Amino acid sequence: MHTLKRFLSTAAIALWSALPGQVWAQSEDVKLTSRDGSIQLEGSLLSFDGEFFRVETKYGLLTVDAQGVVCEGIGCPNLEAYVAEVNLSGSRLMGDLLVPALLQAFADRNGYSVLREVADDTHSTFVMSDQDREIARFGLRSTTTSEGFADLIAEAADIAMVLREPDPRELEMAQSAGVGNLLENRRGRVVALDGIAALKSPSLPVRALSLDELASVFAGEVENWSEFGGPDVPIKIVLPGELNGLVVALKDSISAQYGKTLDTPAASFASLEDLSDTVAADISSVALSTLSQVGNADILSIKGNCGFEQRPSLESLRNEDYPLILPLMFFTPARRLPLVGREFIDFVASTASDTVIRRVGFVDQSVRSTNFQNQGDRLALAIQMAGEDVSLKELQRMVSVLGQLDRLSTTFRFRDGSSELDAKSRENVLRLARAMELGVFDDRELLFVGFSDSEGASGANLRLANRRAEEVLALVKDAAADATLSRINMTVEAFGEALPMACDDTAWGRAANRRVEVWLK
Repeated sequence: MHTLKRFLSTAAIALWSALPGQVWAQSEDVKLTSRDGSIQLEGSLLSFDGEFFRVETKYGLLTVDAQGVVCEGIGCPNLEAYVAEVNLSGSRLMGDLLVPALLQAFADRNGYSVLREVADDTHSTFVMSDQDREIARFGLRSTTTSEGFADLIAEAADIAMVLREPDPRELEMAQSAGVGNLLENRRGRVVALDGIAALKSPSLPVRALSLDELASVFAGEVENWSEFGGPDVPIKIVLPGELNGLVVALKDSISAQYGKTLDTPAASFASLEDLSDTVAADISSVALSTLSQVGNADILSIKGNCGFEQRPSLESLRNEDYPLILPLMFFTPARRLPLVGREFIDFVASTASDTVIRRVGFVDQSVRSTNFQNQGDRLALAIQMAGEDVSLKELQRMVSVLGQLDRLSTTFRFRDGSSELDAKSRENVLRLARAMELGVFDDRELLFVGFSDSEGASGANLRLANRRAEEVLALVKDAAADATLSRINMTVEAFGEALPMACDDTAWGRAANRRVEVWLK
């Protein structure tokens, strides 16, 4: 039994425990024999990741440690000449800009040389070698988020490059295909952030639209800029390709929320650079693009009916304070990736990738701080929006508590209609925990501060905000297993609806206000 435990995965041990010494007399393409010769396993080799065999047998799929067996048969790989293959598929924004830079940085960090083989404008392969020996081939297919999920579900891709979490249809397809729940076990990881930006010509005098106005524009319900105080010119909608993750994100975050149907123009742009250039030169156009691809165009700010206005910036994206955030994500299968693939994922999740992410124009997730004195706009909004339930005494208490502290960029928010953290916030838990383990906050004070929207009674909101702060603190402590927590003073505070980030008259505004911030002394 000890031999089995050396080379069978945990999932396979139960199957074998009832079959000691069994030899399977099937005609298959591999036969795996334990080093002491006591056990043989025959089956069809599905894959080899450089460490483990995945073998289909009459007893099901088994995973076997290659170090514990001798492989015989026509399906056996050449272990000495093994070249790992990792295929990535999905968002062109990620495939054209971000991932190539990350692959090059990963190779440089490990001392690998890289050769890029380009097949066409959507397919290329990054060949990594170590001292003239080829060790890995990273295939890159740059198309759309939807295609990335489709390839992952069909097991044509090892990593999906996507701009959103899977929709209900994709989750159902994954379950039906035996791929499992894509939202479990950290299969989705935020790599970087970008912002969805509504672009206009610099010549257009309109500076801001509300989310509902933006939804009406992209639904084709408002057809002239004069309705927003602009010139008497028709509004021309410009969008990326229909399956682009930006279009899906617009539908999810704006159109569906306001019961609108997106008015897709006859012509669309595959290149965000061309789209931005077109809008910059045409006073009638309004486009959907990203903060990293604004070019010569201008950005429409997002305003609320309460008068608060927000514009995408590096800080507002990192803090999740802007309503149209675009997460650049990796989704992985339930099966193991080759070792080099797992090492690449770990590199991307580490602080070593932050410089690369910033260099190509996206927002990294490093933990930054902003002192209280730079929060003037937020304080002005808090005073402006303070209702009868937010007293001057409570605002003074908040200023007294936070006035000498710095706000960290690590903000925690929750999925719509759920008490679970969203994808970005789950990454924030790990980022903050890693910083604790590295001693970044030793002999410092961290204050986890809960806030709420203004729906319901203020007392209940205050208690709920406090409970959420306590829950986030517990998650961070659990994740920081190797940190010396006794050296960090961590406490909880709550101010309920006293410091809103947005107007409460929209679903997004209420969601933005329901948050947990971290402040540092």
